[in-house]
Order: sequence, then C-alpha cells, then structure tokens
Amino acid sequence: MTELTSKGMEMIMIYAPKLVLAILTLLLGLSIIKGIIHLISKSLEKTHVDETLRPFISNFLSWGLKAMLFISVASMVGIATTSFIAVLGAAGLAIGLALQGSLANFAGGVLILFFKPYRVGDLIDSQGHLGVVKEVQIFNTILVSPDNKRIIVPNASLSNNAVVNYSAEGNLRVDLVVGIAYPADVTRAKEVLLEMMQSDPLVLETPEPLVAVSELADSSVNLVVRPWCKVADYWDVYFSVTEKSKSALDAAGIEIPFPQRDVHLYEHKVP
Repeated sequence: MTELTSKGMEMIMIYAPKLVLAILTLLLGLSIIKGIIHLISKSLEKTHVDETLRPFISNFLSWGLKAMLFISVASMVGIATTSFIAVLGAAGLAIGLALQGSLANFAGGVLILFFKPYRVGDLIDSQGHLGVVKEVQIFNTILVSPDNKRIIVPNASLSNNAVVNYSAEGNLRVDLVVGIAYPADVTRAKEVLLEMMQSDPLVLETPEPLVAVSELADSSVNLVVRPWCKVADYWDVYFSVTEKSKSALDAAGIEIPFPQRDVHLYEHKVP
C-alpha cells in the first residue's frame, strides 16, 4: 500500500506541473486566438473583403488555430503528437462518414462563396424560405424573414437547389390587377393609373410603369398595374399603389365592380 501510494505521489509530482501548465496554456491560447480572430475580422473590414466571405474566413481560421492549440497542449502532457494525429485522423474519417451531411454543408458553403449566387444583404427565396441574407457560415446560411424571424438554412440545400435572388438586378416589378366595370372608359382608366404611379416618389421612372388590359373577366375588365421599384421599397410600393389605385379611380368616376348575384323570387300559388 505504501509503495502504491509512493508511486501515486510520484506520478502526481511528475504530471501535476505539466497538467497545470497545459491548462494555463489552453486558456491563454484560447484567449489569444480570440484576439487574433478579432484583429483578422477588423482587417478584413478595412481591406474591403466581400462581406459574405468575412465570417467564413474567420470561422475557418478559428477552427484551424484551435486544432493546432489542442495538439500542442496534448504534447505538453506527454501524449505523442504523431500518435495523437493518427488517432485524430482515424476519428476524423469515422466522424466524416457519420457526418456526411455536415461535410456536404461545408462543401456547399465553399461553392456559395466561390460562385456567389447571393451576398450578405440580398433578399433570396429557396424552397419556401424567404429572407435577407444576414451571414454565410461554414455549414449554414442565416436568413432574416420579412416578419423578423431567424431562418437557418443548410448550405448544401442552397447549393443544390434553385435560389431566387430578388436583389441581384437591383430593381423589382410589382404586379397588381385592378378591375374596372365594362361600361368604363378603358383608355381613361389607364391614363389615371399611369399618372398615379408617375406621381409616386418610390416608383422608378425607368423601367417605365405599365398598365394594360389582361383579361375580360365575368364582371370586370382587368388591368395589370406594374410599377418598378428598389428592392427595399417593394412592400411600400405594393401597398401604396394598391390604395392609390382605388382612390384615383374613384376620383375619376371610374367604377370598380364587385361580384353581384341577382335573386329572382317567384310566387307559387297552392291550388
């Protein structure tokens, strides 16, 4: 028992300083890495690196530096670095096979950063997920929906499926349909609606707004009303033009019909 205790104390005396030093090195190293990543992020901002690329580079460097730190700390406590790397390699292969989806997301993130189908600040839609791109991370893309919900979409999904980028061309067209009564003057109605859109400060002059007859419906002549606007002004223009269309047509004495149903009553006399 005494011999066992003696050996235990000897082991503690040998490894305790190394363990304490390793823990201090780990804590100090993590703090230094955090500072380095912060400086790199600031430098990337000053050098005007693409905003979409910045968080990806920072995250990638952070993971790499931390891996190097953990290997160094392991060697300090007596773990052979070569065997440690071999173990990590085997573990990495096993984890890679188990996490094929995550690797696909990583590859998707690289493809997104390389081909740039969208950037931070773009309004995109993919598989029903609509939102403004807030950040492109290593495995996911963060979107913020119009109603301020945070949407986390895997990069593999975005790189392998269709993505609609509403911000790519700079402008958007608002598509509305306004119905007028059959007896109404179509030419006058088109003039009224065009004048209304041309007076709206958020409607672009170029491309020009359009009003045209799209359908002769059951109870109305339908006109398509198509103003152009900046992406950020889309909903403001949508609601504004919808409301102003009603007001402008009312002011011009042009009737906007609504579905009606005639009910005929017949008197049935019982003999």
